[in-house]
This record gives sequence, structure tokens and C-alpha cells, in this order.
Amino acid sequence: MGADNSGEAVAGTTTAETAPGIDDVTGEEEVGSEERGAARDVDDEPLSLDVIFEILRNRRRQLVLEFLRDREESVTIGELAEHIAAIENDTTVRQLNAQQRKRVYIGLYQCHLPKMDDVDVIEFNQSRGNIGPGSKIDPLYDYLDVANGEHDDGDDAPPFERKHGVGFAAVGAAFFVAQLAGAYLVASAFVLVLLIGTLAVVAGDY
Repeated sequence: MGADNSGEAVAGTTTAETAPGIDDVTGEEEVGSEERGAARDVDDEPLSLDVIFEILRNRRRQLVLEFLRDREESVTIGELAEHIAAIENDTTVRQLNAQQRKRVYIGLYQCHLPKMDDVDVIEFNQSRGNIGPGSKIDPLYDYLDVANGEHDDGDDAPPFERKHGVGFAAVGAAFFVAQLAGAYLVASAFVLVLLIGTLAVVAGDY
């Protein structure tokens, strides 16, 4: 009986020493929670300008963005490679040869798509060959549109003519009136005003 009691006591002691306590479990949960929170914070951070310009400085990556614009479903790397190859070779998808397709495919698969996927601009499943828009793709379209000279002004007329045409017409008319009246100093002043106004408008539009 004594030996049995001793054995039970030893076993009980070993179990108490090795089993994790409530505090240990709580501590592990807190650490895991902190790590998940830190990961979410990183995911929520906007892309830096350096990363944005690094993505946009390459023509193929720009074409990837354009191809994915307004697409609700994922596309295959084969579709994307054919589309870009046709643009780069100034031809149609039907007229592409195998070498032209392969060159673009390899470049996308090995370099461009992984780079864009790493910063969540796209979602690239390498095993399936599927590509879709990432969680941080939208801000890049703003920069891409500016680089391509696309503006959403809400009017067909150019901004310069729409906002400033009447004012410049009035200054021009006053200049000719001053010229006819022989007031050359006044006419020169109108020319100066016209030049300053033009520079201000150009600077404002850009």
C-alpha cells in the first residue's frame, strides 16, 4: 500500500509539473492574437509610392492591370499572355506564333505576376494558373490613368477652353482695342497679363 501511495504521489507530481496551466494557455492565446493583429495591420497598410511606381514602371505590368480592370472573374495566365503578346507584337491573338506566346508567358509567370502578388495588387495562383484583382489594386488605376493622360472632368471640352476661354477672349479683345487706340503701353500690359494667365492655367491643369 505504501509503495502504491508513493507511486500515485509521484505520478500526480509529474502530471502537475508537465501539464500546461491556465496562465500558460492564456499567454499563448494572447501571443497568437497579437501576431494575427500585426498581420492584419500589415495587410491594411496602403502601398507606398515606391512600390506603386515600381509596379507601374514596367509596361507588361501596366498591361496586366488594364486586362484585369472591371473583370469580376479570374483569368488564366494563358489568356493574359496571349493578350499582352498580341499588343507587344502589333498583331492579333490568332496570328501569334508559339515563340511569341511562350516569351510573354515565361516573363509573366517567373517575374511580373509573383511581384504583383507579393504586394497584394493581384492574386496569383501559380499551381492553377489563375489571376484575379488583389485587395490593393484600385489605387494603381488612379496613377495609371494619369500616366496615360486620361482625365474624368465630366465634360467633353478640354479644361483649358471650358474654364478659361471667355477670360482670355476678353483680354485679347482689350489688347486689340488698345492697339487701335495707340495705347501701346496699355497693350503691352495686356500681353503681360495674358502670358501670366496662361502660365497659371497650365500650371494649375498639371
